[in-house]
Amino acid sequence: MAIRRKMIRKVVEEILKKHRISRPPITVERIAKELLIRVRFEPFEGSLSGCIVRQGDHVTVGINSAHHRNRQRFTLAHEIGHFFLHKGEEVIVDRTFRVNLRNSEAAKAESPEEIEANYFAAELLMPTRLLLGDLEGKEIDIENDAHIRELSSRYEVSPQALSYRLTNLGYLHR
Repeated sequence: MAIRRKMIRKVVEEILKKHRISRPPITVERIAKELLIRVRFEPFEGSLSGCIVRQGDHVTVGINSAHHRNRQRFTLAHEIGHFFLHKGEEVIVDRTFRVNLRNSEAAKAESPEEIEANYFAAELLMPTRLLLGDLEGKEIDIENDAHIRELSSRYEVSPQALSYRLTNLGYLHR
């Protein structure tokens, strides 16, 4: 399965337009609320960052409350990506429902669904159009942490997430 970057970018642009978001930071909790996604913050054991559970028309996202706020925002954006892009796997407990989990295996982003959800999260939190606007006429020096910290603070993402995003957009070279 090829990663559907153009489609994901288009979906994110539609979300931003629909929710009238034109500048960072992106209000992912508000987006989830307007999509009627219930968000619960709970401490999870182990490496679980989050999950999305679909039960009929009801969707709940669980976020690990023990993680840093920036990580929680990325996880919520990742789960919103699953909401739009993937149906999830059926799990049977007492009732049938569909779930996607974000754990240490998912964080490795080896499956196409996880790669897409990570791409979606990066695009939602650091939209290409907005990020390119912020970078216009500026030179980003990977050796100057202040540049990265300033932008990561503006977008409310980790410096690492921003560095990956800038690398993927061709602004930084490893």
